[in-house]
Amino acid sequence: MKHIRNFCIIAHIDHGKSTLADRLLELTKTLGERDMENQVLDDMDLEKEKGITIKSHAIQMEYMYKGEKYLLNLIDTPGHVDFSYEVSRSIASCEGALLVVDATQGIQAQTISNLYQAIDHGLEIIPVLNKIDMEAAQPEVVTDQVCDLIGCDPEDVFRVSARTGEGVPPILDAIVEKIPAPTGDPDAPLQALIFDSVFNSFRGIIAYFKIKNGSIRKGDKVKFFNTGMEYTADEIGVLKLRLKPTDEIGCGDVGYIISGIKSAAEVKVGDTITHVERPCEEAIAGFEEVKPMVFAGMYPVDASKFEELRAVLEKFQLNDASFVYEPESSLALGSGFRCGFLGLLHLEIVQERLFREFNMDVITTVPNVSYKVFTTQGEVLDVHNPSGMPAPTLIDHIEEPFIRAQVISKADFFGPIMKLCLDRRGMLTSQHFITADRVELNYDMPLSEIVFGFYDNLKTISKGYASFDYHIIGYRAAKLVRLDILLNGEPADALSSLIHEDNAYDFGRKMCVKLKDLIPRQQFDIPIQAAIGAKIIARETVKQVRKDVTAKCYGGDITRKRKLLEKQKEGKKRMRQIGTVQVPQSAFMAVLKLD
Repeated sequence: MKHIRNFCIIAHIDHGKSTLADRLLELTKTLGERDMENQVLDDMDLEKEKGITIKSHAIQMEYMYKGEKYLLNLIDTPGHVDFSYEVSRSIASCEGALLVVDATQGIQAQTISNLYQAIDHGLEIIPVLNKIDMEAAQPEVVTDQVCDLIGCDPEDVFRVSARTGEGVPPILDAIVEKIPAPTGDPDAPLQALIFDSVFNSFRGIIAYFKIKNGSIRKGDKVKFFNTGMEYTADEIGVLKLRLKPTDEIGCGDVGYIISGIKSAAEVKVGDTITHVERPCEEAIAGFEEVKPMVFAGMYPVDASKFEELRAVLEKFQLNDASFVYEPESSLALGSGFRCGFLGLLHLEIVQERLFREFNMDVITTVPNVSYKVFTTQGEVLDVHNPSGMPAPTLIDHIEEPFIRAQVISKADFFGPIMKLCLDRRGMLTSQHFITADRVELNYDMPLSEIVFGFYDNLKTISKGYASFDYHIIGYRAAKLVRLDILLNGEPADALSSLIHEDNAYDFGRKMCVKLKDLIPRQQFDIPIQAAIGAKIIARETVKQVRKDVTAKCYGGDITRKRKLLEKQKEGKKRMRQIGTVQVPQSAFMAVLKLD
């Protein structure tokens, strides 16, 4: 055990985590030259296209230090706030962390929040300053920032360029010297924490685990503590770039288990694996339950594929533990699922992955957050969906979730950022200057206000410099109304939203104008109305497609033309009564981009 080191790499977005991981893999010769490529651990097409890490990736390296062989288990983590649950799980299964800071940008919001998470878990922190080969790098200034943040000496901060490999070798020695070996009792009953899982259509479910106590051998009878299900360990092994089978995995090490599990419901991330004959007395205190921030409905494009969608979501949840779902039905879209996400980027990635990995095309409704509705009878209802709102006469008051938003930016953009936050109903709680030209602003603001376009606007007004992080601080009372969109007099429940009273008129008008462009013209006029209760606050009309029925009348009596027009008018009227309006998927997505 004393030759094992478990560590993760944490940083803000684009500070060079995956590139540093590439250099460490090269130096330890974990991969041959043929397998080596940029961001080699980002194995999803989507990660390579967008240039971001979506999943945490574990890999084992071997390193010779002073004539002894050490096993280094590295976990590369995502940087976006939408994937912070991946980071929390990685931190829970490590003893140390490399904190990477970009020498051109300095400390940013995600750097701070990930660092605090690591410190809460008692991890040993090794600070690394990356991108020192860039012309815009300010190594001295950023080193001082890092020293102020974690209270270390300037000589403790490693200065590297992950792209060129300069300064990287000493980090491997520091990992062996500074990060403690895992603690645990090799002779105790087996206790292993599942930190990730993946579905393989040939082998069933593959669970990744870290052993806290005891050891596991191939062919052992094991059981999952929380579900109580028993299995045989058909194959165990370690995580190289591909899975590498072994006969035994010892205490403190990280590995995978394949035991022919077919049902996704039997594996839960955070569960404990133990032996059937000599079980452990209690489960490892795993991770906190994930709390989704944004909710949206997902419906199959073809209503008959509902069961297929259920099976796909079950398999998908194995690979993304922060995704939650439950069945629901809608008048316009039929049966589907109410899904919870950590943010809008997460929603977009999930939708794209369902299509690519499972060939499942889904319709997504307008995302919203969950509210607490207090009724006049004294009940408290959790409402995720505007259609679940009780009648206005039964509502005493509504509370919405509030967040503490932390924005770090250059002082030049101080004014525009304050205006943006105030427009979004934010209240400034504190501000302080980290350095002479970097300011940290803390705002309390409603979660619903940052769901749409906030992050994009923040990046635009700060020329990409501002960084943003948030956490939930509780619920507060708010004046909210339910805004319905009526198409041809029928409410389209998938487009309904809960919105603050002051913004309702403006939002309703924008929605009507946008939908007018997106809904295809029919044989009859389609009125698009925004309504609060019975009161219509905005209206647009999609004009009908008309055939010129009087074209054949060249001259002659006006009554002939009128007769033809009246006949056409009757037909249009009847058509409008029985006609239905199809809303294209682009209309649901366009609502998100109303700004």
